[in-house]
Amino acid sequence: MTPLTSAAAAPALRIPRDLPPAPGVTVVEGGVEVSVYAGHAESVEFCLFEPGDVAGTTERRIPLVDHAFGWWFGFVPDVGLGQRYGFRVGGEWDPEQGLRHNPAQLLMDPYARAIEGEVRFGPSVFGHVVDDASWEGDGFARSDSDSAPDMPRSVVVDQSFDWGGDAPPEVTRSETVIYETHVRNLTMELAGVPEELRGTYAGMAHPATIAYLTSLGITAVELLPIHSFASEPFLVQKGLANHWGYNTLGFFAPHAPYAAAKDPQGVLDEFKGMVKLLHAAGLEVLLDVVYNHTAEASGTGATLSFRGLDNRAYYRLDERGRDIDVTGTGNTLDLRHPVMCRLALDSLRYWVQECHVDGFRFDLAVALGRGRTDEFDPDHPFLVGLRTDPVLSRTKLIVEPWDVGMHGWRTGQFPPPFSEWNDRFRDSVRDFWLADHRPGVPGQAPHGVQDLATRLAGSRDLFGTRDRGPTASVNFVAAHDGFTLADLTAYNEKHNEDNGEDNNDGSNGNRSWNHGVEGPTEDAQVNELRRRSMRNLLGTLLLSSGIPMVNAGDELGRSQGGNNNPYNQDNTTTWFDWDLAPWQEDLLATTRHLTAIRREHPALRQRTWAEGKEVHEDGSIDLAWYAADGSPMQDWSAPGQRTLQMLVNGAWLGHESVLVVLHGGLDEQAVSLPEAPGLSAYRLLWDSTWERPADGEVTRAGTDVTFAPLSMRAYAVTDPT
Repeated sequence: MTPLTSAAAAPALRIPRDLPPAPGVTVVEGGVEVSVYAGHAESVEFCLFEPGDVAGTTERRIPLVDHAFGWWFGFVPDVGLGQRYGFRVGGEWDPEQGLRHNPAQLLMDPYARAIEGEVRFGPSVFGHVVDDASWEGDGFARSDSDSAPDMPRSVVVDQSFDWGGDAPPEVTRSETVIYETHVRNLTMELAGVPEELRGTYAGMAHPATIAYLTSLGITAVELLPIHSFASEPFLVQKGLANHWGYNTLGFFAPHAPYAAAKDPQGVLDEFKGMVKLLHAAGLEVLLDVVYNHTAEASGTGATLSFRGLDNRAYYRLDERGRDIDVTGTGNTLDLRHPVMCRLALDSLRYWVQECHVDGFRFDLAVALGRGRTDEFDPDHPFLVGLRTDPVLSRTKLIVEPWDVGMHGWRTGQFPPPFSEWNDRFRDSVRDFWLADHRPGVPGQAPHGVQDLATRLAGSRDLFGTRDRGPTASVNFVAAHDGFTLADLTAYNEKHNEDNGEDNNDGSNGNRSWNHGVEGPTEDAQVNELRRRSMRNLLGTLLLSSGIPMVNAGDELGRSQGGNNNPYNQDNTTTWFDWDLAPWQEDLLATTRHLTAIRREHPALRQRTWAEGKEVHEDGSIDLAWYAADGSPMQDWSAPGQRTLQMLVNGAWLGHESVLVVLHGGLDEQAVSLPEAPGLSAYRLLWDSTWERPADGEVTRAGTDVTFAPLSMRAYAVTDPT
């Protein structure tokens, strides 16, 4: 199309200043200040559209004249709130040098606070020539096809909001219990939520949803990505869509389809309203964020924003201009570059200061810390920025400590104050309760209890340096990525056929055990043992030192039919089914009971390391380990050792001490409750053989009790009278 020519299309007014204004579009008196980074460009145009103009027939292009340090900027009069806009960038096209400027492409503002519409994938949104049917091309021939009719619009929105008396709950890390959930999955079929609000930010903040969340005893909701995102082209061609959201389009804009509101301003206000209401209920809001890659994929992917603005600045490229991919998505954002590093930090500050979120979980965080030599650097500028920023350093910062590049596993190697997803906890707990009992695995030998004990006590082998403490470990047994808790006990193999990748996607190393039958069964004995295994996994998670993270729906025994990678399943595979069977009601009651035990017994929530040292004149120590016969544990590494007793001393800090006993054998086991200084009896708090929580009896120290196969218990030290 031909851009309109009018007085309004004149160049932006020059600004008598030495430095460019704040990135993005800022409303000022009489118009807006515009600033965008395009460090290798020869021209940048600010493109305006009328609301509702999908075809782009009202486009007005305003050249940005001023530029300094790679930033193009200007004042544009008579533009204000509600304006739809984008950018077009001209310059050299030389893919082997990493230069992919193409003024035919309408580009999203990386700093846009709202995005309207979705990418309509087809040949036009690729900056290079592609086949009309397959959308494939070599990435070298520049396309002249105008992408405006198929691109979303960035939107100028009002940042003001009535926060009232909103204040962050500021839950300490030692008190934190995280609930990892998806905005849509939790509420799509929740009867108490009005149909028009289900699957939305408003639905997440509905009283019925909040009542459920607070009843669980969790302290924080960790939301799968809510940054504006796009589906991958190969999914679109299969009639599928990205459901999880790990494919970011805009780092400042909430994903519009998750809102009940239909206008861009309403979307932002609805998100803020959700945070406000969750805070009022005492719940923190953590965001799962993806600063390691974008929706543009590799050099043969679409040109939507960053690639067209400055491919060489925003992405990691090799000497031939090709993307370096340590994320498995085709591209990796280059946080070594000051502009990209600043963008990520600006984005995070925006969500804290303007949207009041309480922290973040960083997807594939090793990719964010790869330095000039491509090796992980704990002192990478981005990580230092997070640690030293007076706003961000006070929030909860959680990393996924791996990526898919060389030497990508870095659990325990991030500096304070980061907490880390602890995959060693996940694997050790699954091995002890599940994988060790799965027959037919070549070379498999049952694990002993030594590694399990290390995980129960906070994984000091991983997080013991730099005075990090047990809360550096975010413990989990299941997450969005992988089998649900119920599926861990019901499937030996993944069943991902519905994903459209011939069951080749998703992990093959699940450490699961189907208890003898693959999938659903009417066998009462198998189902009983599966339910006990679920309770064992939940009990180990919630009674261990560290920050526990519950995978949403696991408290209900939710199944995904053996699909361990439902990233493109926005349907009943991932939506919660709230029509609960009696056993699911029991499991929910068990989860609530376990979070209450954790909340009521600070001994389970250590902030500093227990060291097995004497803490009282009576000879009691802060953390003690015992074998099944009640004697101090000696034979840690024996493969046949399947019983472990952990006594956590709280008395020296004015709290009840707690004894956790785990028996991972397939036969009954006589266990002698340990005799130790300062204690004489134990009150049973919970037994994993209980289908539903009950009142426990008091047992004197030194008494032999019988543990059922594959079972665990929690006791509080008490007075026998």
